[in-house]
Amino acid sequence: MKGEGWKKEIALIHQRRKAAKKMGGAEAVRAHRAKGRLTIRERVEALLDGDSFREMGEMAGAALYDEAGREIGFQPGNFVLGFGEIEGRAVLVGGEDFTLKGGSPNAAGLRKSVHAEDLALQYRIPLIRLHEGGGGSVAGAAGAGGEKSKRARAYSGGAVFERHRFLSVARTLGEVPVASAALGAVAGLPAARLVSSHFTVMTRNAQVLIAGPKIVERALSRKATKEELGGWEVHLRSGVIDNLAEDERDAMGQIRRFLSYLPQNARQYPPSVPSRDRRDRMDAALSSIVPRERRKPYRMRDILEAVLDRDSFFEMTPLYGRSMITALGRLDGEAVGVVANDCMVYAGATTAASARKFRRFLDMCNVFHLPILSFVDEPGFMIGLEAERSGAIREGMAAMAAVMQTRVPWASVIVRKVFGVAGGLHMAPGAFIVSWPSAETGAVPVEGGVAVAFARQIAAASDPEAMRRELEERIGRAMSAFPRAEAYAVHDLIDPRETRPRLVDWLRLSLSAFRADSAGLYRHGIRP
Repeated sequence: MKGEGWKKEIALIHQRRKAAKKMGGAEAVRAHRAKGRLTIRERVEALLDGDSFREMGEMAGAALYDEAGREIGFQPGNFVLGFGEIEGRAVLVGGEDFTLKGGSPNAAGLRKSVHAEDLALQYRIPLIRLHEGGGGSVAGAAGAGGEKSKRARAYSGGAVFERHRFLSVARTLGEVPVASAALGAVAGLPAARLVSSHFTVMTRNAQVLIAGPKIVERALSRKATKEELGGWEVHLRSGVIDNLAEDERDAMGQIRRFLSYLPQNARQYPPSVPSRDRRDRMDAALSSIVPRERRKPYRMRDILEAVLDRDSFFEMTPLYGRSMITALGRLDGEAVGVVANDCMVYAGATTAASARKFRRFLDMCNVFHLPILSFVDEPGFMIGLEAERSGAIREGMAAMAAVMQTRVPWASVIVRKVFGVAGGLHMAPGAFIVSWPSAETGAVPVEGGVAVAFARQIAAASDPEAMRRELEERIGRAMSAFPRAEAYAVHDLIDPRETRPRLVDWLRLSLSAFRADSAGLYRHGIRP
């Protein structure tokens, strides 16, 4: 006769799994959805390929018992964690359950959340965080609420010999792709982990905060709303957040697209995809897109979209450091990083913010072996009072050090200006450099150089303005692209329409040589 076996315990397992799926309960879930937000489990479902989620630690939580020791309930950990797939590729995803304690971690939730980075490193797969919640709370501390605690005081904090909590957070950035979304109020520890990512996105109804309004008011005697402290209009311009999403499903789509350009980890190369675009395509509009008038602007993004594979341009951090464009894209099916000056903002000059943005992007490209395409229209480091106060020269030279430490294939297209020290930001050692006929190069821009070097002659002339124009035109001719090409100071001077096929040819040669060496981890030295 067969015994009962483990039916009771097996039933309890399924009972607890069912309880975990209920999260904070029906009422809490309804209240959460009423705010126009998805639950964490709905977010995971929207992110991943269908039926690919495999949860870790579903049983982690706290059981509730009656006086007779019978289990009467189960509160799950309020951090959902597990493996899944995006376009058939394995990923790890986790996020706070806001329906339980507003996402502020309970004991099981905290343990699962801090394990996420270790799991991503162990399996060498991308990590995705879907954040909505706060950090720790003083609720439950000894004597909280005025009631004297009768319990013995428990140990507070980890042991001195424990591994530092943020060690794995830092390691992931050099080993696996990390993408995070802010989908509600994100404060404290979740905010710190949010920004420890290669790509961050937030919805319009989200906020990212070091501390919330009540703490700010108590500490600084200043009143501010969550939106004023950390809404999207704040953090897309602070550089804390890369991109804005119209809603949560758009955020998931942007994460999926971001990861499509990257390898599973830093020991692999980015995936190639079949290109639906002709490698020899030449866009006729490029021949006239740069105006002959030196001071007249044009749209650099139109150039980028004309050269890259159709519909592959994915810009990151567009509202921070706006004089520099950073984007991912594809060229003949190969993933590439793209940097470019935007002449519509400060004439493309490198500011402290754009240098920081550039350096962060460059580090990511180096970590994940993304070749870099640089489209150059650089008048130099930004000048003036604000530039000096912001430390633009230090930030610029820190970015310069990053360029000098770059090891991935690099191609530069000089579209228009390349002046001053900042011109070096766009040409890594061993770079392939081509120039358009619209290019101008020199120590300083023509107008400023003439104003300084010939101040006396201009002032003494019978017609100072005519003298200024004559000098600018004469010196401008000497700074044109042709003398530079004649001196073999660039690899070639090209018809702008040839840009795509020339870059495709270069990329194929470069990748063949670059990938002959096995992919390894990127390490850089100290930067100023």
